Amino acid sequence: MSRWVEAQTVERGGFRINVPESWWEFDVRPESRDDSIRQMVNERIRAVPDMAPHRDVLTSFLQRSAREAWESGAVYCGCMAESFGGEVPITASVTVSLVGARTSDGTVLPTDPAAIVGQLKPRIAKREGDAWRKVTTVDIPEVGIAARTHGIEDIEIPPDNRTVRAVLMQTFIPLPGEEGKVALVAGSSQVLDLADSFFDIFDAVTSTFRFA
Repeated sequence: MSRWVEAQTVERGGFRINVPESWWEFDVRPESRDDSIRQMVNERIRAVPDMAPHRDVLTSFLQRSAREAWESGAVYCGCMAESFGGEVPITASVTVSLVGARTSDGTVLPTDPAAIVGQLKPRIAKREGDAWRKVTTVDIPEVGIAARTHGIEDIEIPPDNRTVRAVLMQTFIPLPGEEGKVALVAGSSQVLDLADSFFDIFDAVTSTFRFA
């Protein structure tokens, strides 16, 4: 689960990020994403016929991930969907969004990692099975210190505001020369039993982030 394979580099919106070669990457724009995803699934199944029974599940997951990424303002989405011999593929996603750090009245917030950490609140699980969140910083090579949260959280999904519980890691990387803006790299999966493995994977992917 925590294996790392040869990665490919994707450039979007002034940044680069590496994901494992087996992941799926696609345009999140509404006018092109569905056709692009169907074509990718067909091509992958031709190469790996054992994935054929999962065609509908894969297509549905990737289209939903692309839609949710777009609605949340993401400019990049990479997804993992692998069966590992099971009946249902194990899924996860990493998105990159360019976020304005402002209050509701338009005041620009500081993007210094220490300041961001001070604004983020950790959450302690009161009993087993509760959501939780840790707040830390991380040193990304060639980028520098960034604020980070990771935990098991209840995520609100636009536009209908439904909530799902997921493994979630968010890293807030200040944009150089851009006041009040950060690149938000978010990794998530609803496979809670593999939380520790996914934290390792999301950390590995995020550590490849570079400004182009």
